[in-house]
Amino acid sequence: MEISLAALIKVTGGEIAGDPQKIVRGIAPFDEAGIDDITFADSPKILKRITGTHAGAVIVPKDFQQKAGTNLIMSANPRLAFAKIMNLCFPTSRPSGNISPRACIGKNVSLGEDTTMGPLAVIGDNVTIGRRVTIHPHAVIGKGVCIGDDVVVYPNVTILDRCIIGSRVIIHAGTVIGSDGFGFVPDGAAHYKIPQLGIVQIDDDVEIGACNTIDRATFGKTWIKKGVKTDNHVQIAHNVVVGENTLIVAQVGIAGSATIGKSAILAGQAGIAGHISVGDYATVGPQAGVTRSVSNGNVVSGTPEMPHKLWLRVSQIIPRLPELKKKIADLEKRLDAFTNK
Repeated sequence: MEISLAALIKVTGGEIAGDPQKIVRGIAPFDEAGIDDITFADSPKILKRITGTHAGAVIVPKDFQQKAGTNLIMSANPRLAFAKIMNLCFPTSRPSGNISPRACIGKNVSLGEDTTMGPLAVIGDNVTIGRRVTIHPHAVIGKGVCIGDDVVVYPNVTILDRCIIGSRVIIHAGTVIGSDGFGFVPDGAAHYKIPQLGIVQIDDDVEIGACNTIDRATFGKTWIKKGVKTDNHVQIAHNVVVGENTLIVAQVGIAGSATIGKSAILAGQAGIAGHISVGDYATVGPQAGVTRSVSNGNVVSGTPEMPHKLWLRVSQIIPRLPELKKKIADLEKRLDAFTNK
């Protein structure tokens, strides 16, 4: 890589404070960047140290005014600009479009141009796969599945019958899409299975983390809308709807028929009860247990869920409960003695 700052801002936007013709040859973290590297600084703690950097250029916030002694790119979002440069310098490599002779492909399968398929991948009957799709070894695609363009399916992913995957979707290793929803009816002696007849639909530009499980609907569809990103070990139950651009962090569990709004954030290990809704732009804190619907834009924490500011106060009281209990018991004894007297 050899690229000038002037060329970089055509990709990232922003303004240059310094030499537009400065050539950078690498990218690096702030503390490790050398004279030929570009890095970024967006926190006050790091920005205070910017005069001591050895980097050839630093991406900083647009309103940064301190003299740095180095070349700067002034950006409204330094972290985003740095990510764009990383993608420019290290573009994702794609296999060459070969289909392994050891892949198992069913009947009436439609494969788009430049499809790559690894050894021991299994494709069921009546599957439709778009252009530039990469299916890694040991992936299993069930009957009647439809996959859009520019999709990456990593090893040991299972996409079960009739599910729909949009374009530019990434599904990381070990994920299962379209497993049966957890539906049973007690018959007095045992639990009778309710057939799960629906599908999972994943829209465009979704990224699913490793070892997710997304259950098919009882009827209709479990629906992951455009731009959703999930972390590893996420469970999404039958008939759940997740709105556009929502973030779901590791080990979140969403029970059946819950609805998550657009651009919401579900932090790590949060649990969402069934048949409730989490509104648009809402945030659910880590390990929260949400049993009631959350309105648009609200921030909740704790179990059961409560407004985050209230939870901060409650969490400060919890460690003092033994002490408070002892004080209350002492007050009760003194009150009883006073009353008897």
